[in-house]
Amino acid sequence: MGVSAAGFSHDAVVERDSDTCTTIRRNQERGMRPLVTWPLIQHDVATFDFGQITPDVDLIAGGPPCQPFSLGGKHGGYDDKRDMFPQAVRAVRELRPSAFMFENVKGLLRESFSRYFEYVILQLTYPDIIRARDETDWIDHLSRLERYHTSGGDRGLSYRVVFRLLNAADYGVPQRRERVFIVGFRDDLELDWSFPNRTHSQDELLRDKWVTGKYWDRHEIARRDRPEPAKRICERIRCMLGSLFPPQYQPWLTVRDAICDLPQPGAKLPWGELQNHEINPGARSYPGHTGSPLDEPAKTLKAGDHGVPGGENTIVLDDESVRYLTVRESARLQCFPDDYVFPVSWTESMRQLGNAVPVTLAHAVAQSIHGRLHLARRPA
Repeated sequence: MGVSAAGFSHDAVVERDSDTCTTIRRNQERGMRPLVTWPLIQHDVATFDFGQITPDVDLIAGGPPCQPFSLGGKHGGYDDKRDMFPQAVRAVRELRPSAFMFENVKGLLRESFSRYFEYVILQLTYPDIIRARDETDWIDHLSRLERYHTSGGDRGLSYRVVFRLLNAADYGVPQRRERVFIVGFRDDLELDWSFPNRTHSQDELLRDKWVTGKYWDRHEIARRDRPEPAKRICERIRCMLGSLFPPQYQPWLTVRDAICDLPQPGAKLPWGELQNHEINPGARSYPGHTGSPLDEPAKTLKAGDHGVPGGENTIVLDDESVRYLTVRESARLQCFPDDYVFPVSWTESMRQLGNAVPVTLAHAVAQSIHGRLHLARRPA
């Protein structure tokens, strides 16, 4: 959705999971744009024939499954059969797009995965240099890629690749969510590019709370009900009080910002039903698994394999009680529009949302790529 909003039209959306395809199809049936224009193909990307896609692709965008590198997973990395980076490289090799954009979890940058991450980057840089039959493992292939990278000479199909760890909160998403983005432009285009600058900051949220009070005023919270700032942030607030410089960024968005205009979960509405806004019972909090405070960006939404355990994907209300976020509230935290529905179970809906890229963050990166490609194609 973020890529479509950035100006790209899709030649194919490839997804093997039947429940996820059910969600996309239901929204297509409802006339949800831009999904109605998506050629959805329910297929395993590992056996997908990219030859059926129209040539001259501008962008390949995708999220190879994160479980092999997730901090919450088994950390199998390159030994995990769910590692789909080889398929990402194959897509680039066979379609030769002008650019690509891949997203993955922060755990990909862990020291224990550093060599494999280098391998991923070099494969995306030189996708035509495939593993030879006499290379017994990926380490041998990595060594050959390193030699090729340092040798100079004709590069054939190659890409200028950069990566960065981005925090979704810095781009207007009401959630602390750190993800690695890998972006490449085909070398023959000779384009320079950098990641878009952040638009939001924690300091500006602190300013709105503790210097100007605009945050509390906007939410009509009386002074007697406003909490005191934590000791660890008092020094930062004192620096703001003495600053002569105007704010450079907008304030981080909070959970309260995201959901304040929603009715109580399950409430009957005179203007029609708000879907996916029912409470799932059984939430609880325990050490290491506390809910998201209302007046901060949410903690990272989790997917979970068999439902979300108590403490995850919960919210701490003003009376300090804890409940699960509704699917609709979670969709707000991932920047999905309210008319995007999830016609599946609560557990499956939360899995899909936890695996999603926040629409606003994807849009920010994809729009920057789209703008650079468009600028390069304008006549001199």
